[in-house]
Amino acid sequence: MLKKWSLLLLVLVLSLIMSACSEESDAGDEGEDTSKGAAQELKIANDQEPAGLDPHKTPAHSSVRIYSKIYEGLVSLDENMEIEGQLAESWDQPNDDTYVFNLVEGVQFHNGREMTAEDVKYSFERILDEETASHIASYFNMVDSIEVVDDYTVQFNLSEPSASFLNNLTNASAAIVPEELVEENDGDLQQVAEGTGPFTFVEWVPDSKVTLEKNEDYYIEGQPKLDTVSYYTMKEEASRLSAIRTGEVDMTTVGAKSSSLLEDQENVEVIDYQSLEYSYVGFNVDKEPFNDEKVRQALSLATDRDKVTEIVWDGDAEQSGPVAPSMGEWPIDVTEAELYNRDIEKAKELLAEAGYENGFETEITTASTYPDMVDTAQLLQQQWAEIGVEASINQIEWGEYIDVWSDTSADVLIGRNGSGTDPDRSLNYFFHTEGSANVWNFSDGDYDQLVEEAEMESDQEARKEMYVEAQEEIINLSPNLFLVSPKNYVAVNESVADYTPYAHNAEDIVEVTKE
Repeated sequence: MLKKWSLLLLVLVLSLIMSACSEESDAGDEGEDTSKGAAQELKIANDQEPAGLDPHKTPAHSSVRIYSKIYEGLVSLDENMEIEGQLAESWDQPNDDTYVFNLVEGVQFHNGREMTAEDVKYSFERILDEETASHIASYFNMVDSIEVVDDYTVQFNLSEPSASFLNNLTNASAAIVPEELVEENDGDLQQVAEGTGPFTFVEWVPDSKVTLEKNEDYYIEGQPKLDTVSYYTMKEEASRLSAIRTGEVDMTTVGAKSSSLLEDQENVEVIDYQSLEYSYVGFNVDKEPFNDEKVRQALSLATDRDKVTEIVWDGDAEQSGPVAPSMGEWPIDVTEAELYNRDIEKAKELLAEAGYENGFETEITTASTYPDMVDTAQLLQQQWAEIGVEASINQIEWGEYIDVWSDTSADVLIGRNGSGTDPDRSLNYFFHTEGSANVWNFSDGDYDQLVEEAEMESDQEARKEMYVEAQEEIINLSPNLFLVSPKNYVAVNESVADYTPYAHNAEDIVEVTKE
């Protein structure tokens, strides 16, 4: 009898053990399935807070990097900087002054309404409206009228031929916006966003983060791969370095000096690429003494650009003019320019000719949250002192910096510009008298005529010759001192796959996944 009870007890125990093992196995399988279906979130540490989300009004890169995921334009650039269709599937040019765009059918705004040719017409009329004060209005000042042919066909009639028209349409700010969103917000799109892009705007928590989510109705099948993109504002580079090391974020930009600190970090890859940016010193040419080109030339001769490369960028930069060295066949060799060869005695002579034999005092304004700008200001402060120019430094926060840039309230401003993918942006947009980004009050009739003719010239070689002359002229007139074009660095966690930064687009993430 005892043996029977023992046997029954043994069977019962074995049964319980097997049952428990089976339950653990089922829980493990369920856990694996959950893991495989986990949401794909990319966490990016940004060095600046967005300045606003209106693509037609806000040129700051801290904003562009976000709204370029939400909004789209008619055309874009591929990895080789060749123009390809985006919201326009094709286009025709019946004559030099006319472009007809055939739109992709069935594209929806994030509010669920279909995007049509009327939206294209409305968006560009908003850009060209003086009340909008769009920073890209001068890109399209040759547009005479826009016609809606049908729901999916829109025609641009130009007042004159434009060699840069298509390229200008690739700018992230040439975005198509829904009219109802503008009207609902009394014309203010700085805190709201509804485009046709791969990601939708969820929220913006000031001084914290911006959250985007996958557009489930995106018209390109299989894009994007990510479910969520979170942009965390981390102004201090030390914070970004710590966050990428610990895996708190998946991606961040770092400076040239800091990139070497991540070389031995096993879970992080640092990717570098030659940028289309250049650093500059901008002058308010309406104010003394900067209204005298001899003063500006003297400061150029007193500037040691080799030291800027070595000290500010750890040697990873090239001397640049208004057209960055990485822009293919367009840039000139600025090292041959007289004003790029440091000459203290000649600089002093020019100051004396301008009536400033004993130098003068001034203030250099820069963004406190960009170490390279602060370092550049401090270096120039030392170099200019050698010709008697005593400069103090005013470091301001990013929001105030954007205001100072736009209203030209600083006498001397340190900054960085993107020279774009066509020399028209570099030379017309920034320095033509009517250029939308000419915040320097600079005006020269002969220069204006030169870049206007270059913009209309269809012969590539003739156009190139004109832009060579324009680069030489703007360097000589020196409304800006062009310094160097740096390499950029992106630190990426090993879990991030299929990410490649390009000089013209370092933040294309539609194919990115998390492993």
